[in-house]
Amino acid sequence: MTIVQERASTARRAMIDSQLRVSGVNDPAVLAAIDSVAREDFVPAAARDHAYIDRALPLGDGHALPAPLVHGLILSEARPQPGETVLVVSPAGYLAALVARFGSTVTTQAPAAAVSGTGEPVSLILIDGAIEQLPDALAARLAEGGRIVTGLVENGVTRLALGTRLGGAVTLQALSDIGIPVLPEFAAPKRWSF
Repeated sequence: MTIVQERASTARRAMIDSQLRVSGVNDPAVLAAIDSVAREDFVPAAARDHAYIDRALPLGDGHALPAPLVHGLILSEARPQPGETVLVVSPAGYLAALVARFGSTVTTQAPAAAVSGTGEPVSLILIDGAIEQLPDALAARLAEGGRIVTGLVENGVTRLALGTRLGGAVTLQALSDIGIPVLPEFAAPKRWSF
């Protein structure tokens, strides 16, 4: 292990102990996945020294990698299973790399492609950011009984949300307020107001 890798490993363990565990992310499988994936490999070179701080990191093109706690909470709510088909909508590959550690079959799509894209049904959709609206094309990818975990923008506040597809409809329920970078591709249409 190089000195750089050793420093990153130490920073990763400190992030797990000082950000995740103290915030209620204690599932051993989630912590093992986060401990095994080098977060610094998924950010621009200039941000690598800051990969484990407790805030979002800019990726460019109006996107950001959410704070580590967001990923810990997404995985804790999603509970990916071995062999499960998972679609990860993300501007970066970090969340997909974490999900792959659970033995799930992972497909990744960029946010722009997911808004209007098509594909095979999946049992779990994870959106690596906050959305104002869930596009019909993306909701249609979720198999009946399937789950979705995303950030949700409600009245300017971002919240972690969990949803299920039942009777052909996907309903999202906000779970907790948390700062999650907003994905501009999922903005609601602008409406006229006074």
